[in-house]
Amino acid sequence: MKRLPLAAMMAAFFAWLLWSVSMRQALLFGVGIGLGVALAGQRFGFTTAWRILVEDKNPSGVFGQLLAFGLAALLCMPLLGRYPELTAALGPPSVSLLVGAFVFGLCMQVADGCGSGVFYKAGMGIPLNTAILPLFAVGSFLGSWHLGWWLDLGRAEPVGFVTEWGWQAALAATLALLVLVGAGVIGYTRAWHRARGAAAPSPFGRKWIVGAVLIAVFAALNLLIAGQPWGIIYGPGLWVAKVGQSAGWIDPAHNWFWSQPGNAALLGQTVLLDVTTITNIGILAGALWVTAGQPASHKAMTGRQWAVALAAGLLLGYSSRLAFGCNIGAMFSGISTGSIHGWIWAPMAFAGTVFGLRIRRRMGY
Repeated sequence: MKRLPLAAMMAAFFAWLLWSVSMRQALLFGVGIGLGVALAGQRFGFTTAWRILVEDKNPSGVFGQLLAFGLAALLCMPLLGRYPELTAALGPPSVSLLVGAFVFGLCMQVADGCGSGVFYKAGMGIPLNTAILPLFAVGSFLGSWHLGWWLDLGRAEPVGFVTEWGWQAALAATLALLVLVGAGVIGYTRAWHRARGAAAPSPFGRKWIVGAVLIAVFAALNLLIAGQPWGIIYGPGLWVAKVGQSAGWIDPAHNWFWSQPGNAALLGQTVLLDVTTITNIGILAGALWVTAGQPASHKAMTGRQWAVALAAGLLLGYSSRLAFGCNIGAMFSGISTGSIHGWIWAPMAFAGTVFGLRIRRRMGY
């Protein structure tokens, strides 16, 4: 499909949401399109950034992520301080967070996509991620169904830096930590290349910087319009829960997660009232618009590689729910809105990535 008719369809859906659902949901669809265009247009991959750091000692992708975190914090934390009705992406430090983040980091390398990556690459028509998307949704639902059991293994109360310290101190601490991590990454990669007599890659990659700026801006708009930070995984889990409820396969009233008042209310409404559903649809549409009229890239894979990648996609959804978010809901939104669980998620997921890359190499892709 060409871009012009696709843009017309997107505009028609925006108008329908505005007329039949709400102005908020229509605006969030527009935010989702912007995020999809930024992710797909700049190929801003969280999975790729970590892979090139570990394998090539190239810091540009991680530097772009740190820049996105910092810019989003600069935009979001003052909003959280000024408007108490806005909420941060808080998650409880818990056994489920530690296990979920590690497994997610491992699986995102095997599945060649994180939470946002699955959506924008599916929007681009990449066969592997398109096939993984429904499994990711099923995994997200299964994780939500088991979450109560995982939390019984041990958890602490969520900690929000903005609430505890005020937005000024929270922002200063967040930026200082990001600078410290960035300096460590750049110093490490330069030392590694210097020891081999080679020039270190620049940490400043144009696509990463442009992508970081765009993503930070649209994430702040998401917070302002939705009242909550940008997230990915809730929507897919909700879709499967509604199908299961309609078919009589599950009884949400007897489940810890889906019996929570907010979750139970959404089960009784149209999915178009769910903010993550709308932005996810927008991401798919924005990525599709970027690649409209272009053949989807496809790497030939064996049946064994497909099976392993699809299994990883299922676990990707499951683990993201245990970790109270994926690379977006837990790491990006958690760090940029001052949640301690975002800072716990990142190193655990990075440790998982190291193991995931070993599996990826062993599988030959």
